[in-house]
Amino acid sequence: MTVYLVDLEAVETRYTGQWKTHVPNLLQEHGHEVVIIEGPADIPSATTPGAFLNFGGTNIYKAVQVERMGRLFTEGRVKSGDHFIFTDAWHPGIINLKYMSELLGIKITIHGMFHAGSYDPQDFLGRLIGDAAWVRHAEKSFYHAIDHNYFATDFHIDLFYTNLLHNGRSPEDPQWKYEDMMELTESKKVVRSGWPMEYMPATLDPFREIPKRDLILFPHRIAPEKQVEIFRDLKTALPEYEFIVCQDTPMNKIQYHMLLASAKIVFSANLQETLGISMYEGSLVDAIPMVPDRLSYSEMFAEIWRYPSAWTESWDNYLLHKEELCAKIRDYMTNYDEYVRYVPQQAQGLTDRFFSATELLANIK
Repeated sequence: MTVYLVDLEAVETRYTGQWKTHVPNLLQEHGHEVVIIEGPADIPSATTPGAFLNFGGTNIYKAVQVERMGRLFTEGRVKSGDHFIFTDAWHPGIINLKYMSELLGIKITIHGMFHAGSYDPQDFLGRLIGDAAWVRHAEKSFYHAIDHNYFATDFHIDLFYTNLLHNGRSPEDPQWKYEDMMELTESKKVVRSGWPMEYMPATLDPFREIPKRDLILFPHRIAPEKQVEIFRDLKTALPEYEFIVCQDTPMNKIQYHMLLASAKIVFSANLQETLGISMYEGSLVDAIPMVPDRLSYSEMFAEIWRYPSAWTESWDNYLLHKEELCAKIRDYMTNYDEYVRYVPQQAQGLTDRFFSATELLANIK
């Protein structure tokens, strides 16, 4: 059996840079023969502003991956029983792969990791394309072609099921059939699995000795769904503390980790989050993860770190609750030494449940 890894293009400032080596090494450590199917190195390295990748470059990368998959089939290298892992399930090559597998009678297993899509109204695809028929049917086609669809959180599964598979019907709708969802998870068509980020604790541990200062960090992309304007306004309201938006200054991964380790709080007012990697990174270096009680955060973080969702659900809501939010920040900063005692426990829970690819690895047999 061979495991073919259809990887994501590496962005050095994102976790995809680390996945380039970690994911194949992880698979090899579990006894698998791994063949990496990657795209060309000479694609645009800069991400589209506010996005996770370059919208043009990613299609160059994926197109070359499709060609390489086709050559593997025509050369007779792909055999029944082999596995293909797409570290991004939003990949048109999944359809090409299924086409070749079915028509050539080569029975493979396809694994796909979902990060986001048009079914999330706050995501790029959701905001710019919405519920256009072509994108919704494309995502459904990816889902049906994949044998094991992976999501890092239950929140993401619910979002996917409600807005895509159930066409926006809510659980209160009499046509909602929760048994359908249970059947999908029991058959492993839908799988909640942590992401392959087992390297993160060891990566960040050397930075834990960096002295803390009264710094509050905004570690997210500058995009509408991240609500950076709330953070910038808090800076003017709380001049006694230092506020930094990471993307305001170009920095490499080491510089980012050093800044993260200096912070006492990492702050989020996100309207879109299906996991929350930066808040996990912060907790690994004893920064308080300050998150709204919504999205994936509600299942990932203990109540002590969550503020009421209503406080930052919109700019108008923020203005109504600004003083309460400021008071919460002052409490965390003033009593940091008391709060920080509980951060390592939170970090360990995140490592075990959300940042270790246990279930994905279990399905590759």
